[in-house]
Amino acid sequence: MSTETINKDILRGGQFLVKETKCEDIFTLEDLNEEQKMMRDSTKEFVDRELWANWERFEKKDYAFTKECMQKAGELGFLSISVPTEYGGMGMGFVSTMLVCDYISGATGSFSTAFGAHTGIGTLPITLYGTEAQKKKYVPKLATGEWFGAYCLTEPGAGSDANSGKTKAVLSKDGKHYNITGQKMWISNAGFCSLFIVFARIENDKNITGFIVENDPKNGISMGEEEKKLGIHSSSTRQVFFNETKVPVENMLSERGNGFKIAMNALNVGRIKLASACLEAQRRVLNEAVNYANERIQFKTAIINFGAIKSKIAQMATNAYAGESACYRAAMNIEERIAIREAEGNSHQDAELKGVEEYAIECSILKVAVSEDIQSTSDEGIQILGGMGFSADTPMEKAWRDARIARIYEGTNEINRMLAVGMLVKKAMKGHVDLLGPATAVGEELMGIPSFDTPDFSELFAEEKDLIARLKKVFLMIAGSAVQKFGPDLEAHQQILLAAADILIEIYMAESTLLRTEKNAKRSGKESQAIQIAMTQLYLYDAVDIVIRKGKEAIVSFAEGDEQRMMLMGLKRFTKYTNQPNVVALRNQIADKVAADNAYTFDS
Repeated sequence: MSTETINKDILRGGQFLVKETKCEDIFTLEDLNEEQKMMRDSTKEFVDRELWANWERFEKKDYAFTKECMQKAGELGFLSISVPTEYGGMGMGFVSTMLVCDYISGATGSFSTAFGAHTGIGTLPITLYGTEAQKKKYVPKLATGEWFGAYCLTEPGAGSDANSGKTKAVLSKDGKHYNITGQKMWISNAGFCSLFIVFARIENDKNITGFIVENDPKNGISMGEEEKKLGIHSSSTRQVFFNETKVPVENMLSERGNGFKIAMNALNVGRIKLASACLEAQRRVLNEAVNYANERIQFKTAIINFGAIKSKIAQMATNAYAGESACYRAAMNIEERIAIREAEGNSHQDAELKGVEEYAIECSILKVAVSEDIQSTSDEGIQILGGMGFSADTPMEKAWRDARIARIYEGTNEINRMLAVGMLVKKAMKGHVDLLGPATAVGEELMGIPSFDTPDFSELFAEEKDLIARLKKVFLMIAGSAVQKFGPDLEAHQQILLAAADILIEIYMAESTLLRTEKNAKRSGKESQAIQIAMTQLYLYDAVDIVIRKGKEAIVSFAEGDEQRMMLMGLKRFTKYTNQPNVVALRNQIADKVAADNAYTFDS
């Protein structure tokens, strides 16, 4: 990382809401260096050869084939991208790890789940929290695929409330090991893993503790049958039972009672990686849909020529483009924050932990937005293919089924929505993000007389930037009033939080999309970005509609009388276009380009 990058003022997590971001300061897929492009291309080659060509095998619950593909991925180095070089890995930056996770995950959710569970929550807790001895003993084996990892957190009575687990860890009389007893469920990779990251409670501790547990059936470890699931058919998912399983005291992960913190930080990484894992899936679903629409003849014309199909294709492409824009923006923010902390003398271990934790708000935003986009994309993919889409003879219906789990993984989307707003409010209270000042300014603006001057929107995105700035005022108006009204009880008003979260999500996604397009227009010319400009405008148009709907929902639910009327007036003022875009023309422009290319081509 260059000195210039380290020294520049990088926005802290959540500050996108109250500080301006220049397009030159964000990272986009168009900024990939040659090494990263080669890595992307080799990943796609592996996926096409080993995974996409064999998608039907994954649908037949061929767990052995998933393991075989994971071993091949290990041989090619794909499991070691983020592992430090001293433990047998490639030691690549956060953007590169996102890139591989993105392009390796689009062919099948079965492999994607196995890959994510192993490289993320199965390995990261050791690289980030393990002792030197633990890392030297276990990480090299995990990096090569000699061993596979699994993560045992969820229990029958502890899902979203992860810290309520009942699994017990009892210290032996000689003090040399812990006996772990309990039941874990929904454990990905359980059927072929070599070690578990297990969370258990010691005595009556407030918080759970993490342990590294080798998978030895002779040591009180047994498993249930493979779960019957809607999708991800060849992802091994089993219950795991521990009965007086002996774990050496030196296999405690981090400190006693630190398990909940480990779990939450592992999930932060998992959330942004899950978002990236949904990107290539969107591209491939779109490619299948447009290929079919170009070839399917009805009423003597290819169905791609019908406006109803163009609308779907345009929306699918726009959502993929927006997801890419936001994911890689956040990924580089994290990478730069890690570099800053390392330059300040932090170990890579601590720097990565704090770097990801800094952008926990963005991680939750991305997890929600992109997981819901792949669901809608795969749903529209089925619709475009019609009966063929519903048939198991094509990969479209399995894409829909595989996509469904993404809204549950790594904390449900409902939990993540509330976390995003809750973490932002907590950051404000700690002084890390100044929400009070801007929120007060918005309140004063509402009391003042609005300007009736005609703004100059002649420059590219001038109106769109102004509109996004006003959408931020909507959030500040609603969140500021809600915090003032409910105070510390805000967390109890979940439906208000969910509405505020949707506004926050749309702001981040729309702004990220605009900044990417603006950056590329400045360096490559406005003409080269005509379709990207159309996608940016279309995304923002839809985002404004969501903000209006969710803003109104929140305002009429907690404000009354004059306050309600004032806020509704503000909502109308802050979401007003001066020049409404021609939405149908934008969709046709986007769809025609995708149809001509017979593929999504905006990621290269």
